[in-house]
Amino acid sequence: MLDIQVPALEHNKQVKGESLNLLKYIDDNFDGPELLPHDSAKKMFAEELLAYSDSFNASAFFSCLRFMGDVTDEAVAAVDKIEAALGKFSDGPFFLGQFSLVDIAYVPFIERLQISYSGIKNYDIVGGRPNLGRFIEEVNKINAYTQTKLDTQVTLDIIKEKFGVP
Repeated sequence: MLDIQVPALEHNKQVKGESLNLLKYIDDNFDGPELLPHDSAKKMFAEELLAYSDSFNASAFFSCLRFMGDVTDEAVAAVDKIEAALGKFSDGPFFLGQFSLVDIAYVPFIERLQISYSGIKNYDIVGGRPNLGRFIEEVNKINAYTQTKLDTQVTLDIIKEKFGVP
């Protein structure tokens, strides 16, 4: 039997295993660049977006893989919601203006979404969505992120195999 160790944090007699919980803990307890702003409007919007991340992933990414044919209205609406969220603050190209925990949470979803939609549905998620395009462009300038990316074709092949997509 394979024993897989999941990163976890025990704090105040609670085990926190969710990666977002770990990042929040690090942000609150260690010096370094802040991952969440102190601005109350941005903090509230960050919590809203972090709570929406699972729904976004289900609506946008998984609907691409569940339904053959065109991109669903549900998926388009989910990507449009991300486009609008990226335009809420004008002080930078990221969800809260400046790079934050929200961007860290969403970038893997958006990366896989872009690859899947392009390679499976022949659909450009950036078309008509300048905020999303700018977000992807700026994230791709972050060396720590680009070092973790797989080749696009390798990623597409893995996704197709995992979900049984021809």
